[in-house]
Amino acid sequence: MADEGFDGAAFHAAIDAVRERRKMNWKQVAAKSNVSASTLTRLAQGRRPDVDSLAKLLRWSGLKAESFIRGEVSAVKSPETLAMISTYLRADPHLTPSSAAALEELVKVTYRRLRKG
Repeated sequence: MADEGFDGAAFHAAIDAVRERRKMNWKQVAAKSNVSASTLTRLAQGRRPDVDSLAKLLRWSGLKAESFIRGEVSAVKSPETLAMISTYLRADPHLTPSSAAALEELVKVTYRRLRKG
């Protein structure tokens, strides 16, 4: 389906709205978000950001990536439990990456053993 994928125009418009609300120019956005000015220019020209730039701009703006995904909503009603647990463990600032991975492995093994069906 041609209408599926990332809506770069909507993302740029949303970033622009955040920029205006914060009374910033594009150079300031680049500095605060740690994204190059050329990346922001490419966004304005309708090109998609690379994944690292997308992540940095989402973090800076407070926007959610799923807001810019076009197409049919998945039949899955909620995220997979293990995927969510993994996400939370890896984002926990109190855990090192290796500690988060170790806990993730323990949770996966335990979850699979105790899960119904």
